[in-house]
Amino acid sequence: MALNFYENLSSDFIKLLENGDEHNIIIEVGESSIKQPFKVHSTVLCYRCPYLYDEFKKSTISNDDNIKIIQKPQIPVKVFDIIIKYIYGATVNPEKVETSIIFDLLMIANQFQLEELVERLQTFLIENQSSWLKLNFSKIYNSSFRTQFKALQNYFNNIIAKHPNLIFESNDLTTLPEAALVSIIQRDDLQLEESKIWDYDFQILKNTLQQFLSHIRYFQISNENFIERVFPYQQILDKKLVTDILKYSMVPNKPITSKISPPRKIFQITSSIINIEQATEIASWVDKKEVTNGANNNPYKFKLILRGSRDGFEKDVFWNLCDKKTNLVVVVKVKNTDEILGGYNPIGWSSNFMGQCSATNDSFIFSLKNRNIKHSILSRVKISSEAIYNNPDRGPNFLEDFNMNGNQSFEVYHRKYEKLIRETAGTFSIDDYEVFQIKKK
Repeated sequence: MALNFYENLSSDFIKLLENGDEHNIIIEVGESSIKQPFKVHSTVLCYRCPYLYDEFKKSTISNDDNIKIIQKPQIPVKVFDIIIKYIYGATVNPEKVETSIIFDLLMIANQFQLEELVERLQTFLIENQSSWLKLNFSKIYNSSFRTQFKALQNYFNNIIAKHPNLIFESNDLTTLPEAALVSIIQRDDLQLEESKIWDYDFQILKNTLQQFLSHIRYFQISNENFIERVFPYQQILDKKLVTDILKYSMVPNKPITSKISPPRKIFQITSSIINIEQATEIASWVDKKEVTNGANNNPYKFKLILRGSRDGFEKDVFWNLCDKKTNLVVVVKVKNTDEILGGYNPIGWSSNFMGQCSATNDSFIFSLKNRNIKHSILSRVKISSEAIYNNPDRGPNFLEDFNMNGNQSFEVYHRKYEKLIRETAGTFSIDDYEVFQIKKK
């Protein structure tokens, strides 16, 4: 049978704290006018409070004796005094502490990751200070979900299940964290009719979105989308606005009082290969800009004129749809990879020059970054006289550097342009390819 002497051990460690013998850390707490230093030991913190031990290791502040200093001005002296005595002596007597300080103590204990103390303080408040908890219902309930105080959450939810008006009829309803509302509504014993829960949810939604709803340009939404997406939620909209929207859709020439804002300037692209951000990056290369424009500031319209999976991959399809068109962007999706390759031809391919090269200083080929490709590769033409080749037997052709050499096959090399746009040269298969004609807006 072991003989335990925990009380003496606790007392000895408290003396070590009070005397500060052999300390190697000073923790300063409280604001400047009431700041107080505590002399502590890294070895104790290492095993009793890893959070503060990590703060010690990260600290770059030292005094003249080369003792590290941790500054915690936001923590009250009274609270930290209790915390540090718990860390050293493993004792706390909450009955001798004001209840409001106990809650502050609970919050700091949670910050310091003192799980045992967090659990015991919650239990003490529930068993001994229930009237204070109810008096400070909203504050403590909100905090319990922001800090994951499970015991307090269950305590309050049991009360709310029996008396739902405490929350649902209060001004605090819209300030509750989503997790709190979900924890209430999912309870089988919640004494509230479903229709009322539905009404309360809509009120929460309306209050939450109030600042945003007035900025939506409802009159730019198609009639079909309005009926399918907006009308089912008319409860959160102004009734007069809904009436005006319906009136405008049925008799657009009749006057209404609601403001009709103009359509937004949104850049859109019809592509199954590239997204708006990638198209914007290509546009910045066309304009030889160092910094990519924002998506909504793209100066070009991308008009899709060919898609292999839609129109066909044969060379004749390419020449029928793209012959003599200028300012063309070609993009391809490499088969079985996330690679997107492409090129820009400002002068176009022309059947008038079959079998000949066309010269330009402004063409380039590229590889686009995406979720798996870290960086884009831009490769501008370095031999302008051989930038473009009008090959009657192939589709889009940037000489050997990037060209279509079969129905669903491309190849890349490094000869006439600055860089190789793949890790390895040679032929590869594609899933699809698209050709766009771009024009200034």
